[in-house]
Amino acid sequence: MSDIKRVAVLGLGTMGSGIAQVTAMTGHEVTVLETSQERIDAGLAALRAFLDGGVERGKLTETKRDETLARIRPVTQTAELAGSDLVIEAVTERAEVKRALFRAVAEVVAGDALIVTNTSALPVTDLAASVPHPARFAGLHFFNPAPLMKVVEVVRALQTGADVVERLAAFVGELGKEPVVVKDRPGFLVNYLLMPYLNDVIAEYDRDLATAEDLDTAMRLGLGYKLGPLELLDLIGLDVHNHATQSAYDATLDPRFAPPPLLRQMVAAGFHGKKTGQGFRTGQEKAS
Repeated sequence: MSDIKRVAVLGLGTMGSGIAQVTAMTGHEVTVLETSQERIDAGLAALRAFLDGGVERGKLTETKRDETLARIRPVTQTAELAGSDLVIEAVTERAEVKRALFRAVAEVVAGDALIVTNTSALPVTDLAASVPHPARFAGLHFFNPAPLMKVVEVVRALQTGADVVERLAAFVGELGKEPVVVKDRPGFLVNYLLMPYLNDVIAEYDRDLATAEDLDTAMRLGLGYKLGPLELLDLIGLDVHNHATQSAYDATLDPRFAPPPLLRQMVAAGFHGKKTGQGFRTGQEKAS
């Protein structure tokens, strides 16, 4: 049992709303911070739609949905985060934005409050350096969609205290997730192994090894994956994968992480996968 009761979530986009939902569903009081009422309304609408879908499918009762929503308190001022035991950041993947937000949060929460980032690409150790008492800082990397994906990476920065790792792992367990403790390295564990694989698939697709459909079918049926690699890229977002691989390449200079030329071209063209309606398997065949 963790000692974390009051949780703040920074950002109410796709990841933030999912993390807020999971946390509120397990009985925690959740304060969500956004930059405007419009963004709050949009985030809560998406969150409620996800919960309503669970009710329609018989996975969730109306009472549980309403209790979950009642535990979520939206705010637009960092001062409202005072009293939080844990702050989970889930904003844009820009280091300067995250650092400024961490500094603002550190001014209002207690010195022993835990502060974590949900980044999938930025070095947690670098972000930890932006707050006082960096021993209380770590990564909690949820996967999308957060309510459904069962694993959460607990990322140990160089500064992270051993007790903080234990507290975060216990908290993740309370959410009904499986905590996996990993070192702070580009991509952490899952993405560190996944990014070169997806890059190889893109490169071989560009060389006409097989059609997009056949590549996905072969990997799904041959290896038992739920999604083929190109389907997965469309779901993740080609722009997201491009940013993550570029960040990993910049940090390591390992050519396995260098974004393939076709990926760069598609991102430049605005083909970002499902969210734009165009990708490897979404709305078009391979760009030529």
